[in-house]
Amino acid sequence: MTSLERRLHDALLTGANTIHPAPDLFTRVRHGIDDDRRHRRQRRRGAAVVAALLGSLAAVVAATSEVRGGRLLMDWWVLELIATAILVGLALWLGPFIKRFGRSYAADVFQANPRTGKSYIVLTDIVYYLIFTAFILFTVHFEPPVDWSATVDADQLQFEVSRVGGILLILGVLHGLNILIMPLLGRLFSLNRQFQRRLDAGSGDRDQ
Repeated sequence: MTSLERRLHDALLTGANTIHPAPDLFTRVRHGIDDDRRHRRQRRRGAAVVAALLGSLAAVVAATSEVRGGRLLMDWWVLELIATAILVGLALWLGPFIKRFGRSYAADVFQANPRTGKSYIVLTDIVYYLIFTAFILFTVHFEPPVDWSATVDADQLQFEVSRVGGILLILGVLHGLNILIMPLLGRLFSLNRQFQRRLDAGSGDRDQ
């Protein structure tokens, strides 16, 4: 062993001796395993729900549609139902997906205020589902407009595609704004907390 190798070995050995495992290491590993199992169960349930939804829609289409002259004729309300089901499916899938990856981002932003970060995630979830629900209720039709026919035509198809694209655009813009605003809020809350601590410390010094 050369002198350089010996010094490198001694330095690494000394550094390793000064490192001690975290006291909560086992708890964190266990929580990580539990979270992974929970995510796997959620994915399986989500896949089962999607499969059941697609099967139900396929059964409805097969029962209410017919092929005539080489064209698929479908009542207008069937496509309306399919589009609404797609919007609901997007809401149920995108919500947990965004929340899963947003937790770590919120934890980094709100390091000085972990409870605030958790509350922020919960509040954004509420806003997310309120926007989705309001959009579905605003755009759903209970009878065909005057420019639609009794069966699915190009106007209705364009409208339904615009519904899906519109909610994706709205959520994309709001999600982008949320990513940009969240660090500013985290910094603001951190400065507010530091200012409050200084005020409390100053009050304690004056009382003494």
